[in-house]
Amino acid sequence: MERREQILTVAGYLFSQRGYHATSMRELAKHLNLQGGSLYAHITSKEELLLEVVRQAAERFLGVLEGLKGDPVSKLKSLVRGHLEVIAQELPRATVFFHEWKHLSPPLLEEAKALRRRYEEGVQAVIREGMEQGVFRVENLRLATLFVLSALNWTYQWYRPEGPLTLEELSEAYATLILRALGVEANKEKGGENG
Repeated sequence: MERREQILTVAGYLFSQRGYHATSMRELAKHLNLQGGSLYAHITSKEELLLEVVRQAAERFLGVLEGLKGDPVSKLKSLVRGHLEVIAQELPRATVFFHEWKHLSPPLLEEAKALRRRYEEGVQAVIREGMEQGVFRVENLRLATLFVLSALNWTYQWYRPEGPLTLEELSEAYATLILRALGVEANKEKGGENG
């Protein structure tokens, strides 16, 4: 692993565990077995690290959207699975993406907001497609989008891969609950394209 990637991995972990403001550069250097000053040979600032961790998480989440195929039910199931997979595989970065990003100052904050907005718009597009096809029966697109994202995003607070639910079990249960909340009939949940 390259030194910069090591720095980002450790920064993501520390920011997620202690918070951005409570994590010092000295502490980060110590975890990397570096002298404080030599850390700046690899980065320009602590805030740059925060933004880069947010970017890395955003890239993973946006990658989920790019891989969606099929009808709206199939897309939503894949979205749920992909979103939860990112959280399970990238828990520290996902935590920073969901929680610590707000500590950025402008214009870095604006970039983080734009990345988050792109993802939200992608989720909203899936729900809109389902509404337009009459598969999702919801009255308020924005509220439905916020509901889906809230349900998915909060899992970073409690889900652990070594816990009682496998990622597959959690994904299936969440997809079922979300599809029902979106008004999908139980017999159509299973099918996706062929159901």
